Order: sequence, then structure tokens, then C-alpha cells
Amino acid sequence: MNDNKSPLPFRPCVGIALFNAKGQVFVGERLDNRGAWQMPQGGIDPGEGVEQAFFRELREEVGTTRAQVLRIMDRPLRYHLPDHLIGKLWGGRFGGQEQTWVAARFTGVDSDINITAHDPPEFSQWKWIDLVDVTKFAVPFKRATYDEVIKTFRDLT
Repeated sequence: MNDNKSPLPFRPCVGIALFNAKGQVFVGERLDNRGAWQMPQGGIDPGEGVEQAFFRELREEVGTTRAQVLRIMDRPLRYHLPDHLIGKLWGGRFGGQEQTWVAARFTGVDSDINITAHDPPEFSQWKWIDLVDVTKFAVPFKRATYDEVIKTFRDLT
């Protein structure tokens, strides 16, 4: 975590830990930040529930809704944006994200995944990796959050 003291609120967000049949998790390389890999995530729209946001974001970022929800984390996780990103993301309205994480089993086949289905796409490429390896590919300010996701969903691998 950083020492960001931004007075801006946190953006309500859903995080997605999408597991395949082998227990690996989906990650995508950000189109706008090559080399930065992450699990799908996105804002929760006003009036939208966590599961609704989960399926919408899954469709937008992964190009499919072929998934079965396994578990929703019982508490949200927060991360602050690093200072150099404050004011540049989400219209400058938020200082970080408050994420409710959802674990789900992918019920399709790899060819059901279409990361270019939504315009603009979020990811340039994707792959399945072991959950414990997610932090190796993540940007530093998201690593503590991913550590918590790993602890919470490790039994699903």
C-alpha cells in the first residue's frame, strides 16, 4: 500500500476471480499498461447489485457470462491509487477502489472467451495462471489486495 491521503472517495467496484476446471484463474494484460496483468474488475453502477455487476463486467471484459458464482467475499477490500494516478482515472472522482470480490467457476470453453467483445477492450491478451502467482504479474499498488483475494479463495483452486 502507499501513503496516499487523497480526500477523494473510493469507487465501488466488483473484482472477479474466475477459475477454470483446473483451478487456475483468469488474468488479462491491460491494453493501456502493457506488462500489467490483473483479474477482471469494474465499477458497480448505481442501483446495481454485486452479482449484476459481476456478470456485466464478465461480459464486458472477458466476453462471456458462462460462469457460476461460488462465493462472494464477506467484506470489501480497498486500495488507494498511487499519487501519479490521482485525478487521471475515473474522471478524477475517486482516490482508489473498494472492491467486493466474487469467485466463480468458468463453465464454458476457452473459445467462449472474447476479450475484444466490448468496445473499447480492457485487455490485450489473457491467460490462466495459478492463483498464488497473481501478485507476480500485478502492479504494486494492487498486490496487497490480491494477497487477500488469494487467502480468501485459495481453497477453490
